[in-house]
Amino acid sequence: MLVLKTSFKNIIGAGKRTWLNVAVLSFTFVIMVSYNGFIDGWQQEAYRDTENWETGAGQLWHPQYDRFDVFTLQDAHAAIPSGLRTYVDNGTLTPILITQGVIYPQGRMQNILLKGIDPKQQILSIPSQELAQTGEISALIGSRMAESTALKKGDRVMIRWRDKNGVFDAREILIAGIFSTKVPSVDAGQLWLNLNTLREMTGMPDEATYFVESKDCPLKTDADGWLYKDIDFLTADIKAMTDGNRVESAVIFSILMAIALLAVFDTQTLSIFRRRKEIGTYIALGMTPKRVIWLFTLEGTSFSVLAVLAGFVWGTPLLWWFGKVGMKMPEIDMNVVMGDTMYPSYELSSILTAIVLIVCLSAIISYLPARKIAKQNVVNALKGKL
Repeated sequence: MLVLKTSFKNIIGAGKRTWLNVAVLSFTFVIMVSYNGFIDGWQQEAYRDTENWETGAGQLWHPQYDRFDVFTLQDAHAAIPSGLRTYVDNGTLTPILITQGVIYPQGRMQNILLKGIDPKQQILSIPSQELAQTGEISALIGSRMAESTALKKGDRVMIRWRDKNGVFDAREILIAGIFSTKVPSVDAGQLWLNLNTLREMTGMPDEATYFVESKDCPLKTDADGWLYKDIDFLTADIKAMTDGNRVESAVIFSILMAIALLAVFDTQTLSIFRRRKEIGTYIALGMTPKRVIWLFTLEGTSFSVLAVLAGFVWGTPLLWWFGKVGMKMPEIDMNVVMGDTMYPSYELSSILTAIVLIVCLSAIISYLPARKIAKQNVVNALKGKL
């Protein structure tokens, strides 16, 4: 208790040096919590939007389907197996058919993917109900696709495709609607058609390329030759990007922590040099060198404790405000799941990690200059010679 009281009086009596260290450590703490909050918030939003718009709770793929290889689409389709028919009928499984095509907006040529989806499906957030039969071929496009092709709702445009026998055909289609999504993989370079219409166009009756599962679908394994892909597999790119951001944040935090801890180290070194006679007095009064080391280590650690408290005082309203308004993102198509505004999500584990890291490193960096006290001669220490 005596050591605690003495260390507290010493750090308060240090004045500006104490508050300078507290300010630097507090700034580092708030930046760590804020940056991790934005990473966690983006990750949660990306997973949620990807699941709602593209992956569902899981998918069943045709054995030859590869979403990164368009050349597999010619053969990556098959009739719906009887074992899956029940799940399709009750709405817990919806089929998607994909084929290549070409669109000619304003006389330009652009390669696209034609995707067929059931207008009655309720698994994905794509507004497929707008694809109900209107007497002509209609399609849905995303806002990115609309911008790149300069198409608007109600426009008509020529498309060309090839059926399962390799025969080319072309038809004028109606843009029935434009949807806005944060998931570029269901938007850029794609036209969504009525599933039955696309089947007739390609000569693939009752066929699909893959199935999207709802959360209520009991199928969580390969079925009838179709390969099951879980949500972890389907969102592996998001996890890889998040892990990359974690590495970047670790580099940034290392630099900030190095600057903050250097200030603490210099303060402790200067304090030991200037308080030589005080240290000698402590030893003369019966305080062992180890207790003196503990005193200076505790003083340095107290900087980080005060910094955490100060960070909660001024950082809480700031981070709360960021949580409400978010951070506006530049209008750049980075082909990642990201909206116009990023909202942070402050995880308790991230906050506790930042606190433990700052306190522990401050204790270590305070111990390093203080450990030499134990090696000093008691007489020299009493004379103020260190």
